[in-house]
Amino acid sequence: MEIQRNVSEFILLGFSYDQNMQVFCFVLFLFCYVALLAGNLLILVSIRCSPLFHQPMYYFLSHLSTMDICYTSSITPKLIGDLLVERKTISYGNCMLQVFTMHFFGMIEVLILTVMAFDRYAAICKPLHYLLIMNRTRCSLLLLAAWAGGAVHSFPQFFMVIRLPFCGPNEIDHYFCDIFPLLKVACTDTYIIGVLVVAFSGMVALVTFIVLFISYGIILFTLRNLSAEGRRKALSTCGSHITVVILFFGPVIFIYLRPPTTFPEDKIFALFYTIIAPMFNPLIYTLRNSEMKNTMRKIWCQTSELNIFLAKQRGR
Repeated sequence: MEIQRNVSEFILLGFSYDQNMQVFCFVLFLFCYVALLAGNLLILVSIRCSPLFHQPMYYFLSHLSTMDICYTSSITPKLIGDLLVERKTISYGNCMLQVFTMHFFGMIEVLILTVMAFDRYAAICKPLHYLLIMNRTRCSLLLLAAWAGGAVHSFPQFFMVIRLPFCGPNEIDHYFCDIFPLLKVACTDTYIIGVLVVAFSGMVALVTFIVLFISYGIILFTLRNLSAEGRRKALSTCGSHITVVILFFGPVIFIYLRPPTTFPEDKIFALFYTIIAPMFNPLIYTLRNSEMKNTMRKIWCQTSELNIFLAKQRGR
């Protein structure tokens, strides 16, 4: 049956019609995006240019930073640009692309966080076998599985949405294209698709959160057998992971694990997993990690000294 599609673009209603509020949001989100890019690029370069890259935890952290950049870049630049214009539109093709990239990169990030929890479990609960369990081949396979999981998660939802008929209205009460707001403007019965989205996104997020919660519970229980210094270091690392998990999964579960509907508050909650959590990842993983701080200090101090030396050489 031919799909009826009279809509060639969608109008995003965004956060507010107030001009002053839009200017404030533009400055705020631009700052957040620049901080996100700078922080994650700093982590990437610091890990890649140091021996830390050969340690599983930092190997996964470098890939998490890459996913943060890809995931947020699929949404935030469009949001920032829309705050400068009165009529916020997005073409049908770009809207569908945004749906796919958001769920694809978002699921990869979820799975990398899960892999990082497994890595911490192996390091703390199985220290004598850690290097054998988390060898580089297994780490690469786990990351490959995360990419495959992202595809398995995103493609079915993408194909469900792309087959929806849109014949008007074309206003989406959100700042980006997501599945539930699109179901609201589709001119067909979307109940079954909504239930499938809850199963694909909401239940996956809930099950993953429970698995992470249990794994960190086991880790914290095991810490009682470590020395005081070992407990302090492990708690610092696990504490940063738990903070990221709560910031990311809390809003995701709130939005996707419920009957397929939308609320005005969804836009605020969506900020947490689209901008705020990825922005805080570099701060959480560096400021609470002495090994990362020392490595970054050493690399960037050496870079500064090299630049000074080269400048002196050119001046002779």
